[in-house]
Amino acid sequence: MWDQGTRRLSLDERIEIRLGLERGDSLRAIARSIDRDPATVSRELNANGGRHDYRPLKAHRGAEDRARRPKPTKLAANPKLRTRVVADLEHLWSPEQIAARLREEFGDDDTMHISHETIYKTLYLQGRGELRRELAACLRTGRARRVARGRLETRGRIPDMVMISERPPEALDRAVPGHWEGDLLMGKENKSAIGTLVERSTRFLMLFELPHGRGAEQVRVALTEVIKSLPASLRRSLTLDQGREMAEHIRFRIDTGLEVYFCDPPSPWQRGSNENTNGLLRQYFPKGVDLSTYSAADLQAAADSLNGRPRKTLGWQRRGSASLLRRTVESARCFVPNLGESGRIVNLNGEEVPSRLPQVAVASAPAPPSPTAILFPGVGAPARVLAGAQPRGDHRDRHDDDQHGHDQRADHLHGM
Repeated sequence: MWDQGTRRLSLDERIEIRLGLERGDSLRAIARSIDRDPATVSRELNANGGRHDYRPLKAHRGAEDRARRPKPTKLAANPKLRTRVVADLEHLWSPEQIAARLREEFGDDDTMHISHETIYKTLYLQGRGELRRELAACLRTGRARRVARGRLETRGRIPDMVMISERPPEALDRAVPGHWEGDLLMGKENKSAIGTLVERSTRFLMLFELPHGRGAEQVRVALTEVIKSLPASLRRSLTLDQGREMAEHIRFRIDTGLEVYFCDPPSPWQRGSNENTNGLLRQYFPKGVDLSTYSAADLQAAADSLNGRPRKTLGWQRRGSASLLRRTVESARCFVPNLGESGRIVNLNGEEVPSRLPQVAVASAPAPPSPTAILFPGVGAPARVLAGAQPRGDHRDRHDDDQHGHDQRADHLHGM
């Protein structure tokens, strides 16, 4: 016989509940007679047919079945859901993106709903076994376990910095495109790097090479070239951390006319969009890799992939305002390789450009009107496909981001 302990209702208590119902006692009177909280009696009745259909033995057996451990997980019991989760992980979607998209796509079908925490636990706790361990590599961190976070700022101070507290309100509320966040993505032993720029309003990403090193002069020259390729309407401000690579920020401001603001040390969350995007980029440029081996086409392919992903902060719409801003940047003749009919990157002569990036599919979906669409009417583009991977026909999408919490905190502390 099942030993339910003292915390759960016993069969005798359930029989007493039934007798109280037959006498017409109130729930509080029944609860007093068995020395239980009225809420306990109420939950028991609601879960087992109500006042008129309550059956003590049936309710007790149901409670015994629900108490059995280990219970099969949702992924183990639902092959269709498991197949879908695995496929989305292999497309480098985050668990939160997957969970949100399933809720949006399947509506009231609870059998196809799953929380992002369940996906994480299934990956981290290998005793569950529903997801292959190698799928943990599809997470942006590539880790199969959680780790504590913490960091100390040890870099020197850059002279004549203008702090983020002086950044204009239009940059804080993200209402107007043209305010950027920048940083470097470091390679093996910090000997190589890639420059990253993220537009605050649309989360549009631009990457640029640093073939001659990551010193202050080299970064200034490369960043100046990228910024000057943008339309004037998209050159409003740039927010950076206090890395020494931006020691020549004054000359950069003179050369580009772009106002530069620095975060407080150590406060990476003040550039939440950029920090999050750098984390996502590790799926394409893993730590410990020499980043100088990647070509401009590789960088653009990675940027295209991220700009086509569904983003939490953009309402999970795949072709959101980032896609629209991307077309605007292209119109300014920034470097953007073309795509052939096969979906592979080709140059202007129609020759295929080899890419060392993972194969990642980007599917298309209709996008709702956005603030950027009002600023740039008529802008739109089909989604792109990296390295010939086929788009998922059953996905009509929207990640990321994980950055949402960082951005909320930054905006809150800066007076939004």
